[in-house]
Order: sequence, then C-alpha cells, then structure tokens
Amino acid sequence: SLEDYEETVKKAKEAWKVWADVPAPKRGEIVRQIGDALRQKIKVLGSLVSLEMGKIFVEGVGEVQEYVDVCDYAVGLSRMIGGPILPSERPGHALIEQWNPVGLVGIITAFNFPVAVYGWNSAIAMICGNACLWKGAPTTSLISVAVTKIIAKVLEDNKVPGAICSLVCGGADIGTAMAKDERMDLLSFTGSTKVGKQVALMVQERFGRSLLELGGNNAIIVFEDADLNLVIPSALFAAVGTAGQRCTTARRLFLHESIHDEVVAKLAKAYAQVRIGDPWDSDTLYGPLHTKEAVKMFLDAVEQAKQQGGSVVYGGKVINRPGNYVEPTIVTGLPHNAPIVHTETFAPILYVLKFKEEEEVFAWNNEVKQGLSSSIFTKDLGRIFRWLGPKGSDCGIVNVNIPTSGAEIGGAFGGEKHTGGGRESGSDSWKLYMRRST
Repeated sequence: SLEDYEETVKKAKEAWKVWADVPAPKRGEIVRQIGDALRQKIKVLGSLVSLEMGKIFVEGVGEVQEYVDVCDYAVGLSRMIGGPILPSERPGHALIEQWNPVGLVGIITAFNFPVAVYGWNSAIAMICGNACLWKGAPTTSLISVAVTKIIAKVLEDNKVPGAICSLVCGGADIGTAMAKDERMDLLSFTGSTKVGKQVALMVQERFGRSLLELGGNNAIIVFEDADLNLVIPSALFAAVGTAGQRCTTARRLFLHESIHDEVVAKLAKAYAQVRIGDPWDSDTLYGPLHTKEAVKMFLDAVEQAKQQGGSVVYGGKVINRPGNYVEPTIVTGLPHNAPIVHTETFAPILYVLKFKEEEEVFAWNNEVKQGLSSSIFTKDLGRIFRWLGPKGSDCGIVNVNIPTSGAEIGGAFGGEKHTGGGRESGSDSWKLYMRRST
C-alpha cells in the first residue's frame, strides 16, 4: 500500500545515512558477500524465476548468475571510481572532481528479467554509496522477496541496516508514487516505451533524474558473404529465446536477396526442431509466454501481418496445451516499413525482409523508433567498420557476427531514441548513480 511505501522510503533514507559513511572498498566487500550468498542459492532462485516468469530453468539460473557476475565486477569498481585532479589556473590551488552518491535510487524492473536487471542496478548503485528501493513486476513478487531477504541478511550480518536494499511490492500506484517522489534521487525504470514515457515526464516535472531501459525493435542483417552456419543458430536463438520476451530479441531479419530463400528454408527447418515444453524440464528450449494478454497480442500481430501482405511460413498459432504457449513464428513478404514491422510485439514473431544494398539496409535498421540492439553478419572488414561508424547502426548495442540478444556486464547496456538513452552495468555507467562535485 502507499502507507507501506511511505514507511519504506523513510527507513531507506535513514539507512542511507549509515551506508554513505562506509568506505567504498568496504561497500564493495559487502556486495561481494551478496554475490556469494546468491551463488549458494542459485539453483533454487533459478527455479523460482522459471516458475514465476515462465523462462526455461537454465535461463533462470543464468539470470541469477548475471547478478553474481555484476557483484564481482562491482567489487573491483569500488576501488576504482574517482575523479581527476585537473590543472587550476589559480596559483597554489587544486581543481578536483569529487564523485558523491546521489542518495536513494528507485529501481522499477520488468517481468522478463526479474533478477538480473535489479542486480545490474543495485550492485553498481550500492558500491557508489546509494541505498536502493526496488519495485519488481507485480507478477514476479516471489523472486523479489526471496532476493531481498538474501541481501538483507548479508547487510545485517555486516552490522548495517537491511533497509539499504528495500523492497515495495505493488502495481502502477506505487510506480507513480516513486516517479513523483522528490526523495527518489534517481529512478531507474525498465519496461515498455509507453509506460517509460509517462515515468520520464513525471520525473522530469520535478527535475529529477531518470535512467530508462525501454523497448527494442532489433534487427539482424545478413549479407551475401555471411557464414550461414553462424547465421541460422544465431537468428534462431535471438528470435525464439525466452519465447521472444527479451528487450534484445531479434524481431526483424534482413536477408540479402541472393540468400533469402535459402536462409528462410533453413531457418524454418531449425524452428521445427525447437523443443517446446515445461520450463522446468531440462530438455525444453522454449517455454510459454508470461500472460494471457501476451497470447492475445501475439495473435493480433500475426493477423495484422497477414492483412499487411505477410506470409506465415512457420508457426502463427496458439499451441493446444495448458499454459500460454504459442508457436515460434516466421513471417515473410512484408515491406520493410509495414506498420506491424515497426511495432514491437513482445512475442516470438520474426519478420524476414529482403534487401539489395548496404546503404538501404543500414537505413532500414535505423528507421524504427527504438535503438537498442542490432547485428550484422558479414566477412567484409570495410563494411564492419562502416556499421560501427557514424553512418552505421544508431543503436546502443552494435554486434558483428553474433545475435542481438545477450549482453556483457563489462559494457554499458542500453539504447538510444525510444529505448530511453539510459546505460546500466559496466563501462562508466556508474556515473549515472553519482553526482559530480567540482
């Protein structure tokens, strides 16, 4: 309730006063212990992610592993964050950049990565000296509670308040309260572009800080010189993994016209081999969608694709079994700018599109509203550098000969345009969780 929220914010703010005085390397040591505590419970937490979200068990475990890995990364970072001493133009003076924590970081996460996204934010925010207030997705509350209890025990064993990492469970009312609350010194929001825009406007209205990780309409571009032995498994994994419910899922596959038919045939054959079933079964590669609403969105998108001139060459239907199962789907024959192709549907639908020239396909990659992840498959070194350069991909993540999905914790994760512009995890993302004093 909002009363619970009010009490939690007060406790988190009080806890911050203690945490801010702990030296950064000591904070890093406590974050290391949090990583170890999660490591000890990794399988049971992975099972819980799988149960609540619907992703397969190995992906659930992998997600907790990401939190563990980012804790390890944050430990080293806790001894390295700092600002330069710059030459002063005043005689006998020094010009110093001091980085200080912002204070209380609100973290709103989505159902599709109910552990990892919180981990990326909290591990970095904590070593920077911030307290965290987490609101997980209402449909994945159990994993939020479990993770928070593990963290609280580590904090309290180190004689600091558990409220340094607080949790509020709730719906849009709590999210709105966080966005409007001036006591939230930074609000990190992961979710849809539509809701993210509302959050951004509420935070901006109070001149607050936000970090936005929103939608993606990610493309893989395959040139005629690509190694198809790499392309087929990469496209399959990027489009079908997590049943198409990653922000980095491949939704558009651009194929050079000379290889289009061959790749479509091989991809459809690979789709037919995907083992669909219970996410807890070790043989399963592909589980259900998260909700009944997602199934409806899937069916609506397939229908729109057909109406706009697309042909369903694989899938397109609901699977007749208990749970929110749909067939992984391939659609061909649409123009690059068809309205449905420019719509991010959070489901396993891959739009396969033909192209002739490099220049046109780079432009098509960039013509959608979002700018999260992108990939090309080619052996042409000049083309690779053009793709990475100023006239290449406009996305935050630009891949070569690997798929759109997945991210390395050492790099800054995030995207441009309607993806929100935020960056999390590695590189210098830590600066977003701090304020600079010159």
